[in-house]
Amino acid sequence: MSMAHGNNYDYHRTTFDGERNERILFLLFYHAVLVMFLWSYYQTVFTDIGRVPSRFRVPRAELDRIVRATNEEEQKQILELFAKELPVVTRTLNATVRFCDKCRLIKPDRAHHCSVCGVCVLKLDHHCPWVNNCINFTNYKYFILFLGYALLYCLYVACSTIPYMELLWTGKIDGRFHILFLFFVSVMFAISLVSLFGYHCYLVLLNRTTLESFRTPIFRYGGPDKNGFSLGKLNNFQEVFGDDWRLWFVPVYTSLGDGILFPTQSHHLASNSPHEVGSPVAPLTTAITGGSHNCNGSVANGTAGVDPIPQTIVLEHLDERKEGGGHRLQGQQQAVVMPHSTNGLPLQETKESFASSHPLYMGDGVVYPMRCYDEDAEALLGGEQQVNRNGTENLHDFEAATFLNEYGNLMH
Repeated sequence: MSMAHGNNYDYHRTTFDGERNERILFLLFYHAVLVMFLWSYYQTVFTDIGRVPSRFRVPRAELDRIVRATNEEEQKQILELFAKELPVVTRTLNATVRFCDKCRLIKPDRAHHCSVCGVCVLKLDHHCPWVNNCINFTNYKYFILFLGYALLYCLYVACSTIPYMELLWTGKIDGRFHILFLFFVSVMFAISLVSLFGYHCYLVLLNRTTLESFRTPIFRYGGPDKNGFSLGKLNNFQEVFGDDWRLWFVPVYTSLGDGILFPTQSHHLASNSPHEVGSPVAPLTTAITGGSHNCNGSVANGTAGVDPIPQTIVLEHLDERKEGGGHRLQGQQQAVVMPHSTNGLPLQETKESFASSHPLYMGDGVVYPMRCYDEDAEALLGGEQQVNRNGTENLHDFEAATFLNEYGNLMH
């Protein structure tokens, strides 16, 4: 009898010790995740943004020369001469050195002007209102870890409240509002974080920023290339998290580089284009007759094109007018796609015949012409896009070029 009582006591003691050890492990894991989450958040919020060094600032004398320049081409040459000794390989839409007219400096590669902070920031990803700081070169690793630990924390809280939700559902315990609130809030935050964290992991593996995913970088040699900074998934990961695996998931600074000079693919470091002989910058021109700008495409013999997409023309009639039982299109211009023959060459079809055969419904319903705006395409010192100084070109060329860009991205 005493032996049976002893066995029962040992069983309950073993069960109690097992539950206690399990709870201790859960508490240790919870507080470890909480500490890493708060540490990453602190680093993301209070890390200073990466500011552009003073050597990129254009001197006052050079600014006066830019102001006194008689045309935009002369301004481009002044900036190109000043940036000759600077490590910059990217350019604007019109093949000009990237210049910030607010900070009066040459923008390093992947740097952009933050309108909230009021300064140019190194490798700017975006300005996050949730942390009240720019996500940039200096704190991008902390931001990724913050998202990851926040997601892990929310998932842990949601999973740990599931047993109590089951007890509430079966009526074994009284209703507890705080349990329901904790479960649903943690689940909603986890759903939001999983998409954001997954998207930034995708950007890390491709070595892109959020801005670069929407605005393809344009290189001095080779033209636009959304994968120009990609060095392979492992190298891209190590560029942000460092080459010491023991510190990958610890919110301490281990990123490689200085935020100014970034490794690029080899074909963006030299040019074989014969058009560039005697010219410091390869001009980007559109596939539209008379155009001078392109949002995307490859440079070949001084012209930019996106192959093998159809030829784009500009029709000068848009507004629908019914005359004589038919449709007449008048008004502003629109970029439309010309069909190709079987050999890949565009059919010889005039604007009038094409417009008559396609009276109103143009395009494919997926890609639409839009104004191609870029902060780097602003006037050097004026704050407006200087596209049309001589009155022969207009922003509709930008619309057609953007159509080419988006169509090419979809085709690839």
